[in-house]
Amino acid sequence: MTRELTTIGVVGTGTMGRGIAQVMAQAGYRVRMFDGNRAAADNALAFIADMLKRAAAKGTLSAESAQAATDRIVIAESLADMGDADLVIEAVAERLDVKIALFRELEGIVAADAILATNTSSLSVTAVAAGCARPGRVAGFHFFNPVPLQKVVEIIAGERTEEAVMAALFAVSARCGHQAVRCIDSPGFLINHAGRGLYTEGLRVVQEGVSDPLTVDRIMRDAVSFRMGTFELFDLTGLDVSFAVTELIYNQFYQDPRLRPSPLPPRRIAAGLYGRKVGEGFYAYPDGRQVVPAEPAAPDVALRPVWVSRAEAALAAPVVAYLKAAGVPLDEGERPGPEALALVTPVGQDATSAARAQGLDPTRTAAVDPLYFEGRITLMLTVNTAAAHRDALHAALARGGRPVSVINDSVGFVAQRIVATIVNISCEIAQQRIAEPGDIDTFVRIGLGYPKGPLSLGEAIGPAQVLRILEGMQDFYGDPRYRPSAWLKRRALTGLPLVTPEAARG
Repeated sequence: MTRELTTIGVVGTGTMGRGIAQVMAQAGYRVRMFDGNRAAADNALAFIADMLKRAAAKGTLSAESAQAATDRIVIAESLADMGDADLVIEAVAERLDVKIALFRELEGIVAADAILATNTSSLSVTAVAAGCARPGRVAGFHFFNPVPLQKVVEIIAGERTEEAVMAALFAVSARCGHQAVRCIDSPGFLINHAGRGLYTEGLRVVQEGVSDPLTVDRIMRDAVSFRMGTFELFDLTGLDVSFAVTELIYNQFYQDPRLRPSPLPPRRIAAGLYGRKVGEGFYAYPDGRQVVPAEPAAPDVALRPVWVSRAEAALAAPVVAYLKAAGVPLDEGERPGPEALALVTPVGQDATSAARAQGLDPTRTAAVDPLYFEGRITLMLTVNTAAAHRDALHAALARGGRPVSVINDSVGFVAQRIVATIVNISCEIAQQRIAEPGDIDTFVRIGLGYPKGPLSLGEAIGPAQVLRILEGMQDFYGDPRYRPSAWLKRRALTGLPLVTPEAARG
C-alpha cells in the first residue's frame, strides 16, 4: 500500500471485535467501531474503557495512556462512516455469505487502496475475497481470544492477495505488539489445524476405553507438562465451539483420517454439557470453580519382587533406578522368578503384545511408559493382568513418591499416542508448506500454550521414536489416521531435525 495506515475500522463488536479494537487503539490508531446492533457497540466501548482502566489500576498502563486509547475509539453510526478507514477488519458471524456481502458493501465506501481483512478462523480467505471487485486487497488477519493477552496473529494470503497488503498487516501487528505468522489459505490455517491432535487423539483414547478424561488430563499435565489436558481445554473453550471447528477442518480436508473427529462430543453437546460456560462439562464448575476429584490412593498391599525387562535396556534403566531408590525389591535374573511381577517398557506397542513377544506371563505383567516417566508414571495393563498383581505393581511404583495412573491396554499408552499425533499433524503442515517449520513450532506453542512447539515435542523424544509409535499404531489398528507424514519419515530416516533451535524462536 502506498499510504500510511492511521485509521482502522472494526466491524462486529463481539468478543473478538472489541478485543481487536482495544489493541488497535492502544497502538495509537484511530478506531471506528461499527455493529448493526448499536447497543452492542455501546457495550463494547464501555467494556474496553473498563479494561483499560483496570490495566491502569494494576500499573501495566498509565492512566493517561488508558484514557487516550479510549478517546481514539469512535462508534460509527453506519458503515458509511468507514469511508476514511485505511484498514477495515471484520469480526462478524462466521458465515461466508455474511462476510462476502459485508466486503462488497465496504468496497463501495472505502478508498481504492484501503485494505479489507477478515478475522475468520475457519473460512477460506480466497472465497471471501472472490466476492470482491478487488480481491488483491483482501487478506486474513486472525487474532486469538482474548486479543489483548494472546499476542499472536495469523496473516493469511488468499490466492490473489497482494504482497503489499501482507506487508502492511505485518506492520500493524508489530505496532500492536503481536507476533505475526504468515500462513497459506488452508483449512484451520496454522494454529487451529495444529491443535487438532490434542483434541482428536485424547477423545480417541477415551472412546477406546483406554482411560477416562480425568486420567488423560493428569497424564498430559504431569508427564508431558501441558498446561491443560484435552478435556480441560474442551471445557475452557466450549465443547460446542471446539468440536464445530474440528468437524469443519476435517471436512475441508476431505475427511483426511488424521483429522477424524470422535462420536463422543455430539452426545455431550446434545446434553448441553458444553463446559465451564454452562457450569458442567467433563468437569463440574459450581460457582465457576472447577471441581477435580482427589487423586486415588495407591493400594496398601505388601511389596513383591519386580522384574524389569531388558528388551529396551536404555529405556528400562531409569525405571530400575527409580525402583531401587524407592526400596522396591528387584528380581535381577534373566527371566522373572516365580514370585516376581514383570514390567515391560514398550514404545509404540501395547502391554499384551510386548508380554507375548517376550514370552512373559501376561497375568503378572504390565507396562510403564518409558518416554514419559518423569512427574507421573503411567502403568498399562495387559488384558490378562490379575487385579492383585496390578495393585502390587501400582504400590511398588508409587513407593517412590510419584503419582501413578493405571490405564487399559493401548498401543502407545496415552502420552505417546497423543504426542505422536500432535507431531505428525504438524509435520504434515510443514510438508504442505502451510507455514515454515520454525513458525509452526513457535506460533503453535504461543497460540496454544504448549510446553514446547509441536516439532520440538518430537525432537525431545526423537523423530525415529515418533515414527516408531505411529507405525506401531498404524500396524496394530490398521487405521490410516496414524499414517506418518512424509516430512517425519524422511527426517527419521536421515537423522535431520524436525526443527532447529534457531528456527524455533523463543
